[in-house]
Amino acid sequence: MCSRTILLGSFTRTLSCWNSTIAVGSEHGDIIILDAITGSQTAVLSGHTGQVNCVTFSLDGTSLVSGSNDCTVKLWDVQTGGVVKTFSGHTNPVGSVSISANCSVIASGSIDETIHLWNVQTEKCQYIIEQQGWVDHIHFSPRNPQHLISICNDKLWQWDTNGYQTNPPSNGSHIAFSSDGTRFVSCHGAVVTVQASDSGAIVAKFNVAKDDAQRCCFSLDGQLVAVAARHTIYIWNVTSSTPHLVGTFLGHTGSITSLAFSSPSTLISASMDKSVKFWQIGTSSKDLAITDPRSTPTTLPLISSISLQARDGIAISSDADGVVKIWDIPASLCKESPKSLTKEYKHGDAKMINSRLVFVWYGDEKINIWDPEKGEFLWQDNVPGDDPLDLRISRDGSKIFYIDRTVIRVWDMWTGESEDTVLPFGIILNVKLLAMDGSKVWMEYQMMDPEGWDFGILGSPPIKLSTMPPNTLYLNDSKLWDNTQYRIQDMVTGKVVFQLSEGLQSHIVEVQWNGQYLVISLKSEKEFILELPPAFLLQ
Repeated sequence: MCSRTILLGSFTRTLSCWNSTIAVGSEHGDIIILDAITGSQTAVLSGHTGQVNCVTFSLDGTSLVSGSNDCTVKLWDVQTGGVVKTFSGHTNPVGSVSISANCSVIASGSIDETIHLWNVQTEKCQYIIEQQGWVDHIHFSPRNPQHLISICNDKLWQWDTNGYQTNPPSNGSHIAFSSDGTRFVSCHGAVVTVQASDSGAIVAKFNVAKDDAQRCCFSLDGQLVAVAARHTIYIWNVTSSTPHLVGTFLGHTGSITSLAFSSPSTLISASMDKSVKFWQIGTSSKDLAITDPRSTPTTLPLISSISLQARDGIAISSDADGVVKIWDIPASLCKESPKSLTKEYKHGDAKMINSRLVFVWYGDEKINIWDPEKGEFLWQDNVPGDDPLDLRISRDGSKIFYIDRTVIRVWDMWTGESEDTVLPFGIILNVKLLAMDGSKVWMEYQMMDPEGWDFGILGSPPIKLSTMPPNTLYLNDSKLWDNTQYRIQDMVTGKVVFQLSEGLQSHIVEVQWNGQYLVISLKSEKEFILELPPAFLLQ
């Protein structure tokens, strides 16, 4: 089960975890520091001028090493966030870094087909190991500071810190040591192999479906191995010579670039989809908020109308096929998934009103109000004419708004009585239903200024509004969500503490907040739920 997803504004090439601290390298040259428990961002390390391709913590967690497209390697002080030393010498981007267990040597592998061994004290390169191809990965043993393994051209090479090869090469495209350094795991194609560090003897071996395994890592207790193959993560128990599959994690929409365990039961993954996901081992293995592309049609229904309620930890979504999903936000699980009773589904909405789910949709030229719990219609009404631009239940659950390009119609939710009709003065392009009481509607026109109407007073004509609503959502006294810049900002310092990536901004349908969860829905099959803990809101 995916317990939490963190969206970052850039591609996540790599991550490293030490205790409750996560370091994530970005395409913009920054290293983002996250709290593994809360998921909140605690710091940003700036210094590289090119994309950060690799990060790794020292064994004691006091230092961080990074490599970048700017051809440099940097050593950081984790506590202060400052650069301790910069190592220059590579002629091409650095793709992998590692630091020895005694923190005396840093190894870096590069596209320039070399491994550099840097003396931390003198900042000088003490040895250069020539390779016949790009150096993809490099790792020091946590147990033996003289033992180094590199990956080049799908071959696994073993070295000492004097630059001498210690064992014959073998197949491998990625490698990771166990925390005690007694074993290492490597993957090549669909084959994953666990070997003893000292002798090289094979301890366990298994295949990962038909996919190419790209990343692998040990759990902290050494009992599990996580393997990433494209968008999928496989968890294997390797406590015996006959490993068995524990679970499969689905949820990323881009290739997985890095894996790390933050606890014996928590796995963290970074992906090219610009997200970091937290997975809980031993619970439901599927991230139900994302559909497995291998088991569904290639054309997924777009969510044309969404109602998302963060109240009481519940989110509700409806898609263009008329499927309503009720989500338990803390557990990231789909609790219910009732379906509409019409094949002709245009727009719909769902809302939990006094613990009662109500679903409205337009189909067969009718407004249909459905009670899934009782399995019956509350009422139906004919609405011939143009298909709606939007069909929404007001936020207080008292009204239903039907809006097409030339008219706004309003019904009483429970009686079905038609209340008001407004004929706008232009062709409607976009509609916003923003007021907390659900009575106000704002519209955007072609070649005209925006216009708003207030339907709040029963039995009275709607009132035309003269001003547009604010584009901010106040999270508390110090933080706000800016709906024009798609970010969370500190009102006191002006500092941006969260920024939604540019690729997602144009797809936002709605943003809601309940004091703990910020729920962002998109014009796709996804809803992003961000948990903002008290520590994040108060810092």
